[in-house]
Amino acid sequence: MDYRRLGASGLKVPALSFGAGTFGGSGPLFGAWGNSDATEARRLIDICLEAGVNLFDTADVYSNGASEQVLGEAIKGRRDAVLISTKTSLPMGDGPADYGSSRSRLIKSVDDALRRLGTDYIDLLQLHAFDNGTPIEEVLSTLDALVRAGKLRYVGVSNFSGWQVMKSLAEADKHGYPRYVAHQVYYSLVGRDYEWELMPLGLDQGVGALVWSPLGWGRLTGKIRRGAKLPEKSRLHDTASFGPPVEDEHLYRVMDALDAVAEETGKTVPQIAINWLLQRPTVSSVIIGARNEEQLRQNLGAIGWTLTPEQISKLDAASEVTAPYPYFPYRRQEGFARLNPPAV
Repeated sequence: MDYRRLGASGLKVPALSFGAGTFGGSGPLFGAWGNSDATEARRLIDICLEAGVNLFDTADVYSNGASEQVLGEAIKGRRDAVLISTKTSLPMGDGPADYGSSRSRLIKSVDDALRRLGTDYIDLLQLHAFDNGTPIEEVLSTLDALVRAGKLRYVGVSNFSGWQVMKSLAEADKHGYPRYVAHQVYYSLVGRDYEWELMPLGLDQGVGALVWSPLGWGRLTGKIRRGAKLPEKSRLHDTASFGPPVEDEHLYRVMDALDAVAEETGKTVPQIAINWLLQRPTVSSVIIGARNEEQLRQNLGAIGWTLTPEQISKLDAASEVTAPYPYFPYRRQEGFARLNPPAV
């Protein structure tokens, strides 16, 4: 396993990490992902640790805390062998104190997560969404207190915009609060928006990317092809509306390129899609998920080999889309490009 620094921090994380959203799954979204109990989760964690995958990512909102609870049960007796990443800020109820990143909410959320996980510290806490109603200084001062109390080791964010990350980092520097070292982001061959603003920010500010949904919300499993119907058992029937949209023609174009590279390499479509991400700037770890041992072992096959420059160029060309304003001039016009060359 390749281990990488998480952003500009001293924390080393595996190139592949495991997403525990399938643990204890319930409801229309998480139930479709999977519903591993503690026994099944323990076996998946065994396989991960054997392969060197020691970072496990979850969130309080995953099945209303059940994912954290199952993960905690599955790592009993080996807490020192694993890194735990969890997230908070999204609604856990209908009350005014059940969502957001206020001081009271963060303190309660961290204590609740520690109880469910059966541990006294969290290696990485990420804010799952930006809370526009709470002053950034209040958020950061609370995270600082939690770090000083030993409950958190590192802090990060997920699904923030560029200005939200940058303003938070500026406030952290101003007051001496812990800086965000990680940004958990959606990034895939059919979703490269991360590259326009957040990747250059990560490069400049030392914020490492933890990639969620590297297979484009289940579209890059190799089961979807041009002219073919969506497989009857695909979870996209129930979950497509929850995830990032992808135009059919764009998906088919990327799949054509993936199929060509698969024929050249003998690797599966998911392995190629994940390996491509591992070559991208700022990517510290790609979060893989699995409902069972077979899926996990297949995803673990994404490491230990490297795409050639020609294969990467083929995938780049097939997945490229026109950048949104104000970024497209920097890709199309020479004067702009000289001032700001692309990050990739």
